[in-house]
Amino acid sequence: MQMLMPEPQIFVERTLALIKPDVIDKEEEIEELILRSGFLIVQKRKLHLSPEQCSDFYADQYGKMFFPNLTAYMSSGPLVAMVLARYSAVSYWKELLGPSNSLRARRTHPHSLRAIYGTDDLRNALHGSLSISSAEREIRFMFPEVILEPIPTGQRARDYLNLYVKPTLLAGLTALCKEKPADPM
Repeated sequence: MQMLMPEPQIFVERTLALIKPDVIDKEEEIEELILRSGFLIVQKRKLHLSPEQCSDFYADQYGKMFFPNLTAYMSSGPLVAMVLARYSAVSYWKELLGPSNSLRARRTHPHSLRAIYGTDDLRNALHGSLSISSAEREIRFMFPEVILEPIPTGQRARDYLNLYVKPTLLAGLTALCKEKPADPM
């Protein structure tokens, strides 16, 4: 009788979180909420961006009316950049953040982080990546030394497990069974 094994799945996704300059004094409190929400803080650093670096980071917002204010605000003091990991990290982080406008967040999502810590549309306390691809780009920007390998999912994950993990496990477990050591650990 053959035992049925559940299909292997990889549940980790990464996203970028920024604690913005106006709430840097709430760093520990915010990190505690992040951890209690099931995230793992994979990397963290405190930095102070120049207006030019902020312009590069928010390049997709270039040309919008609020862009000069955004770059001035984001370069006004230190911030904390974190790589967060968990299952569906991007969507869970966006949900925890709430709407980007803190005033609207207070009305529609009163328990969200932006409702609690933000003050208005610009000073909304925290940043979150909008998608997996933007998360990868933003993580590379804030952590240039990090090596981001794509996380295989679906068929790619099954192929990886079948090609690399299962044969290694099978060889190791077979050798263990043949040896039958007194203490297999």
